[in-house]
Amino acid sequence: MTLDELNQLSGEAVAKEFETCCVSRRWINGMVNARPFHSIDQLLNCADRLWQQASENDIREAFEGHPRIGDVNTLKAKFANTAKTAGHEQSGMSLADEAVIQAMKTLNDEYYERFGYIFIVFASGKSAREMLDILKRRLRNDAETELKIATTEQGKITRLRLRKLLGADHD
Repeated sequence: MTLDELNQLSGEAVAKEFETCCVSRRWINGMVNARPFHSIDQLLNCADRLWQQASENDIREAFEGHPRIGDVNTLKAKFANTAKTAGHEQSGMSLADEAVIQAMKTLNDEYYERFGYIFIVFASGKSAREMLDILKRRLRNDAETELKIATTEQGKITRLRLRKLLGADHD
């Protein structure tokens, strides 16, 4: 899709497109209302600004739009609107051995119990082992530090998805 095509979509249609990038309703509404965008950089800067203004509730809502890393069944069932992008982003899990997959599941459960939301990581280009190591390190964080890190990771994911939406995912 081109930037012009995005700008010309109806509010409802463009909201659905933005929802494939981030499911926070406030962020989506902000993006819809900020149109028209005159450049991809302007769109990305707007996305960043809106994300930086997000409340903790907005952030947690955005986290709910992700499957747990490696959870293919959840990816297919609950997250159909982001399944294609999330599946590609998590492609490093497809090569994982059973021990890594099981450790990821166990530590994902521990993470959720500890922080109250799923482990969010910018997974593109990362192997399953790398993601597992990151998860192990981040489990040692306090709640405030971890929320900041997860929020930053969500911002990276959203930017990548926006770039892919507009066919600009290469530098």
